Amino acid sequence: MVRKKVALLKGGWSAERDVSLSSGAECAKALRQKGYDVKEIDVKRDLMDLVKQLTPAPDAVFNALHGKWGEDGCVQGLLEILNIPYTHSGPLASALAMNKQKAKEVLKPMGVPCPEGQLVHIDDLRKGLQPFKPPYVVKPNDEGSSVGVHIVRQGDNKPPLGLDKWTYGPYALVEKYIPGRELSVGVMGIRDQKAKALTVTEIKTNLDFYNYEAKYAAGGSTHIIPAEIGKDVFEEALRIAAFAHEKLGCTGVTRSDFRYNDNEPGVSGLFYLETNTQPGMTPTSLVPEQAAHLGMTFGDLVEWLVENSAIHT
Repeated sequence: MVRKKVALLKGGWSAERDVSLSSGAECAKALRQKGYDVKEIDVKRDLMDLVKQLTPAPDAVFNALHGKWGEDGCVQGLLEILNIPYTHSGPLASALAMNKQKAKEVLKPMGVPCPEGQLVHIDDLRKGLQPFKPPYVVKPNDEGSSVGVHIVRQGDNKPPLGLDKWTYGPYALVEKYIPGRELSVGVMGIRDQKAKALTVTEIKTNLDFYNYEAKYAAGGSTHIIPAEIGKDVFEEALRIAAFAHEKLGCTGVTRSDFRYNDNEPGVSGLFYLETNTQPGMTPTSLVPEQAAHLGMTFGDLVEWLVENSAIHT
C-alpha cells in the first residue's frame, strides 16, 4: 500500500544547507509526480517547531538533509522518539558513517583498504605540524561534500590556507594522499537483505581535486559511467561498497567513495575513503545517475526509499 502523506526534511543549518535544499526540491517534485502528498519542511534549529510540523505524524519522513545534525544520527534519533518511519539509515549507522575515522576503524580490521590517517588537533596543524611526509590531505572528520578539504603538497612550507578559519571542530582528519582516480559506488539495501552495489562511476575534474566547487558548480566535473577501469578493480569496488553498507548497518541508499592509483598492480591501488548515508539526491547526482544507468528512474528511486522507510530501534 502506498504511503500517501510524506514529510520531506530539507535545508538545516550545516555547511551543506544549499545542497540539501537542492536535493529536497527535486525529491519533493518526484514524489508528487508519484502521487504522494508531500509537505516540505525547511528544518531550522528549533526542535519544538520541527515536532509541531510533524504533528499529526505523516506516514513517512523523507530525510533530504545533508551534513551535521541531519545526517549524523541526531534527527534520526528524534524520528525514532516520534515513532515515524523515515528514509535512509538509522541513528547508529548514521553516526558511525559520518565519523570517517571511526568508520575506518570498524572496516579496516575486516580487510577494507584505507589510507593511513589520524586525528590531529587543528592548533597543531596551524603551528606547522606535519603528521606525514607530504602530500597528505587535511579534512573535517564529520562533514560531507568535500567541505573544508585541503591538500598539503611537497614543498609547501606553511599550513594550508583556510586553517585559520577552520570551523569544523578541534580536530582534523589527516590522511596520506592517494594519487590517481576518483571512484564512487552507490548501494541500495535494507535491513536483513543483501545490499546491492549499483555500478562504479569515475569522477574527472580540471580543478585541483574533487572539491565542493567541482561537485556542485556547473562544469566542475564529468562523470564516467561505468568507470573505464579493469574488471578486477571494478568488481572489488562494488564488493567493498556493499560490504561497508552492510557492516556499518546502513539502510536505504548510500554512496562509498574511493581513490584508485592505477599505477599499482591489480586491486592494490584501490582505497576506501568513506560512506555517505545520505548522498546527493538530484537527477544528476551520482547515485541517481547510477540507478538511471541500470534502468531505474529518479521517481522510482525516491519511491523505493519511501516504501522502504523504517523505524530502526
